[in-house]
Amino acid sequence: MTGPFIVIGIIILIVIIFILSGLKVVSQSETKVIERLGKFHKVLPSGLNIIWPILDKPRAVYVRDTKAFTRDGRSLNLYAKQDSIDLREQLIDFPPQDVITKDNVRTEINAILYYQIVDPIKATYEIVNLPEAIVKLTQTTLRNVIGELEFDETLTSRDTINSKLRDVLDDATNKWGVKVNRVEVQDITPPASVKDAMEQQMQAEREKRAKVLRAQGEKEAAILQSEGEKASRINQAEADKQTKILKAQGEAEAKIVAAKAEAEAIAKVTEAIGKTDISPANYMIAEKYIAALKEMVTGKDNKTIYMPYDASSLLSSIGSIKDMFQK
Repeated sequence: MTGPFIVIGIIILIVIIFILSGLKVVSQSETKVIERLGKFHKVLPSGLNIIWPILDKPRAVYVRDTKAFTRDGRSLNLYAKQDSIDLREQLIDFPPQDVITKDNVRTEINAILYYQIVDPIKATYEIVNLPEAIVKLTQTTLRNVIGELEFDETLTSRDTINSKLRDVLDDATNKWGVKVNRVEVQDITPPASVKDAMEQQMQAEREKRAKVLRAQGEKEAAILQSEGEKASRINQAEADKQTKILKAQGEAEAKIVAAKAEAEAIAKVTEAIGKTDISPANYMIAEKYIAALKEMVTGKDNKTIYMPYDASSLLSSIGSIKDMFQK
């Protein structure tokens, strides 16, 4: 009786193993390409899936081995096989590549590539080793793009280089079911001789800018000084003008006061001699005449004798004055 139970147990165990081997669990954002008897059958979605053991088998594909690293921490371009295809965005960090620019300058450039598998069927059947193909294609394209630019352009046109690389790679990898999202150039390392020349050029540019700034400062200082002197001269001219105006006004007022005083004196004289026959004008003329003669003969060593041209008129005026005081 034990023999049949053993056989039944073996059969049940085989059935369980058969069923379990037909259960495939696919992780989120991953998929598996199933072949039936060596021919493409279907693509498994995420979750629990059932396939026919022996008849159905997942197709293994190449992936980059992220566990392999160099001493400096960079991942090596080593590849391994697995039956799952990752549909997430993936990264390839390229080691420095030797490239030659259009003006024959040898330099090193390293870049980062972000890509995503959008068609697992094409990624499986259109290319043997997809990661290696992307790496080689990117290196070749990078050399071609840099070879069309001069060295100075490679330093100032990183966005242009990134755009060209992305467009070329995206178009080339489209038939592999891959979408290239971004390509970023990280470092551009020129040779030592070019570095020295660049440092000398930058030093010369800094000295040039310093001289230009110094010249501009001196120019602005000279302009400010000139404007200050101009403003000072204008203010001085305005002050001189105001002084002359005030002086003229003072002289005018003094003349007015003197004229008023003289008018009052004439009025007093006229009032004093108004009832006589003596002319006020003759009195004033005689007074000024006598004052002028007094000033003329004044002097310590003056030996000149002055006689009036018309003595009779002077004596007549003096006589008139005498008569006025007598009255």
